Amino acid sequence: MRRMAALVGKELADLRQNPTLFAPVVLVGFFAILVPMFIAVILPSVTGERLSDSSDFEVAIELYRQQAFMGTLGPEAAIQAYVFQGFLVFLVLVPVTASMSIAAFSVIGEKQARALEPLLATPITTLELLGAKVLGALIPAVVLMIGCLGVYLLAIAWVAQPGVFWILLAPRSLAVVFVMAPLVSLAALQMAVCVSSRVNDARTAQQIGALVILPLTGLFVAQLLGAIVLTVPLILLIALGLVGLNAGLMWMAIRLFDRETILTRWR
Repeated sequence: MRRMAALVGKELADLRQNPTLFAPVVLVGFFAILVPMFIAVILPSVTGERLSDSSDFEVAIELYRQQAFMGTLGPEAAIQAYVFQGFLVFLVLVPVTASMSIAAFSVIGEKQARALEPLLATPITTLELLGAKVLGALIPAVVLMIGCLGVYLLAIAWVAQPGVFWILLAPRSLAVVFVMAPLVSLAALQMAVCVSSRVNDARTAQQIGALVILPLTGLFVAQLLGAIVLTVPLILLIALGLVGLNAGLMWMAIRLFDRETILTRWR
């Protein structure tokens, strides 16, 4: 654990020297916050049309009538809560983007800088090395997501209808952010680490890791269309599947990370 902690510290120190890695993350976070604000608050204010008067939100009105915890909200506030909750899944893209960017840089950047060879010559095991790299990418990704979530909640408390803020603090919303998001990010960065072990282009590793975005986008669209409702049991079921996926990806990463091949190929 001491060796892993030292490596995690090194990874975080390297990231502080490369702040440009976080530019895509900031952009994704900005739009993840802006888009639901535009739909639920800015657009109705500009057009003068209430959300509850629009036929586009019939699904939200139906869900409002079915879900007991929405009973304390009026129709307008219930639709705002529906929009803001739906876009929480979109906010998960923040740590996913950060994970892919950091993980690809961590392995391929060290290969190109010849900084990986001295590390591979030490007695550290492959599990310790990859575990440290995964944690070194996951920690800042989750911190960035929490920061974006804080801005999101502050904006909702400021501009949304009364009561909407507290709906966003329901167990379902918190489970999306603090259970599903880290596990999805972990899967994305482990895929990037697996590919980084075999390629010399960071963009290739990022593109493979981006495959995680496809099911996430499908979940986001299905939720907004009312095809599924993300309940706590469903989120926990998804999380259980992600735990198994991450365990398999870690096993695969260890198998693919051939120390001798990497040293020979990069001489």
